Amino acid sequence: MADLEKKVSITSEPASSSPQGDSELAAQPSWLRQWSSKLLSYGVEVHGVTPVQPEQQTYTNFINLFFLWLGANGCIITFSSGTLGPLYFGLGLRDSALCILFVNAFGALLPAYFSTFGPGTGMRQMIFARYSFGYFGAALISAANIVTFMGFLILNGILGGQALASASSGNLSWDVGIVIIALISLFLVFCGYRVITTYEKFAWLPVFIVFIIATGVGGKHLSNPPPVAPATAAQVFDFMGALFGFVVSWATLAADYTIYMPASAPKAKVFLYAYFGFLIPLVLLEILGAAFMNTAFVNDAWMAGYEVNGVAGLLAAALEPAGRFGKFCMVVIAMSVPAACAPTMYSFGISFQCVAPIFAYVPRYVFAICATAVMIPVSIVGAHHFDEALTNFLAVIGYYAASFSAVLLIEHKVYRSSDPYLYDRTAWNQWRRLPLGWAAWLAFACSFALIVPGMSEVWYTGPIAAKGTGDIGFELGFATTVVLYTIFRAVDLRFVTKRLGGTLSD
Repeated sequence: MADLEKKVSITSEPASSSPQGDSELAAQPSWLRQWSSKLLSYGVEVHGVTPVQPEQQTYTNFINLFFLWLGANGCIITFSSGTLGPLYFGLGLRDSALCILFVNAFGALLPAYFSTFGPGTGMRQMIFARYSFGYFGAALISAANIVTFMGFLILNGILGGQALASASSGNLSWDVGIVIIALISLFLVFCGYRVITTYEKFAWLPVFIVFIIATGVGGKHLSNPPPVAPATAAQVFDFMGALFGFVVSWATLAADYTIYMPASAPKAKVFLYAYFGFLIPLVLLEILGAAFMNTAFVNDAWMAGYEVNGVAGLLAAALEPAGRFGKFCMVVIAMSVPAACAPTMYSFGISFQCVAPIFAYVPRYVFAICATAVMIPVSIVGAHHFDEALTNFLAVIGYYAASFSAVLLIEHKVYRSSDPYLYDRTAWNQWRRLPLGWAAWLAFACSFALIVPGMSEVWYTGPIAAKGTGDIGFELGFATTVVLYTIFRAVDLRFVTKRLGGTLSD
């Protein structure tokens, strides 16, 4: 396994291509093993969920973590999530901006903190979850992750198709644009970790330049926002729920991208690079999205663009005065979508490999192909319901991800004292050595007793939310899980299993 890991490490140092008995390759059928070995010789990553060994954790260019998340979040779907404030929740620019700043400043703490788990343990995020949810419980979380990641891929595919259609002045259909974006994303993910991180390192810059240009071209319209009524608590909390769902979704894959860093990596440095990699693009582009959507209500040309090609059409209308250069800018915007899709599609395969032992021996790139095969037709079918789908999807993600994050946080901070040596990486696939996971699942399930009454969705409004609070489901879910898991895990350690699980002594 060691030499294979060196081959796919993102370090620039030369590495051997010899698998040397890699268990994942050895378990594959002979024809598939030959194909995987051939791809490996070309630099394609074939490694899956097996924890990275300490001697292979050699990557020390920590700043690339900042560029990874800057590229993944510096894209049109981030811009589109900001438009939801004025569009769906009736908020003005000031209230939208305050919500965006507050939620992301808090929400980015979770994926940034989880990024520090990778160097110490060498384990993927879903493997890490086994040390609290148990082997079988984490499989269910992985299954939920698959659905979540697929949803994000579909939404990104729709936006990419809209952007390319806008760039072609309608000569290219949304459907063709979706196919193009999906195939580019597949290429990046097929090649693996090293190619993804290299692409993300540079992808953000032209996109940010285009957003600056769009702001400059449309600046005269942005300076006169329309008046809005004072925001209600329900409007504010509903929008905050959607924003939280967007940022906290990264917590379910954050450690996947730090496993090649050594255990000696400064935790503060890893945390800060990840935190600002999330915070900067999320705050800037979401506020910009809110500003553009707010202006569209009093700008007929911008609203017409939105009605034809959605959020991408809104941007295209703002860039219309730039002529052909504006069309080129829309192509650049479209190319930001693979930067968002690539980490999601990559971790889609990782999550699939964690669902059942048999999937662990299927190469990760096979799942990337499957994800693309689903992404294309579903994106095409759902292309005309993007905004409503995004609003509902983000809120639901926030509920589940908040409770999931609370369990991992308490397990790591309270019961394992933030000590990576209390996670024995040799126990990762031995269910008897791992915790049973009942405490995590009971706390997770019980949290929904308060999440559901606090929900405020198009299809359901809970009794608490109906009293005027708005959507406070994720806040209730996180707080409830923190309290309950702390209690249930203590009971587990004292009276039930009487062991931490997943340690050298288990």
